[in-house]
Amino acid sequence: MENVSEKRVVKSEETTGLGLKEIILVAILLAAGAVLKAFAGSIINFGGMKPNFIIAMYCLAIIVIKPRFRDAAIIGILAGVTCQFLPGTPGINIISELVGAIVMYLMIKLPVKFDKVDLRPTISTAVATFISGMTYLGLLYLLYFAGLNKEQPVALAVFLGIIAGTTLINTIIVTLLYVPVKLAFKK
Repeated sequence: MENVSEKRVVKSEETTGLGLKEIILVAILLAAGAVLKAFAGSIINFGGMKPNFIIAMYCLAIIVIKPRFRDAAIIGILAGVTCQFLPGTPGINIISELVGAIVMYLMIKLPVKFDKVDLRPTISTAVATFISGMTYLGLLYLLYFAGLNKEQPVALAVFLGIIAGTTLINTIIVTLLYVPVKLAFKK
């Protein structure tokens, strides 16, 4: 008998997309954003309009896990779909959150530091929230004032106030939670 030993070759396949740990983080953060929007939004409410905390949570998810473009877009779509379970304008959030997530993805690529302090969470969240809000407002005006529904005029100043307030609140939330979530996630 001949003793022939073969070399074992371990093949590893490169994974594409988010891993289970990242998917769980996104799910938890989007759920937390939905709870904040549902409950805190009933306290902070201006004529039926309330801040969208789901934006803060997908911004936090994107900056912590640093997904690929496609995955960031999917996170944005999931955030928009999550918004559909809460009272609001049907369909518009899917587009505005997709745009916001793409902006967040692009913003985290920029090196923004002051001394040794990473300002990306703060600046990226502010820009992404503002762009998401303006996209929402633009689509709302297109749909309601382009002939689809002229009976429900929307006060521009109130919406701009909500967008500015949401931008400020979301920026504070992400700035405060970024380091603890990053450390807990070990990234």
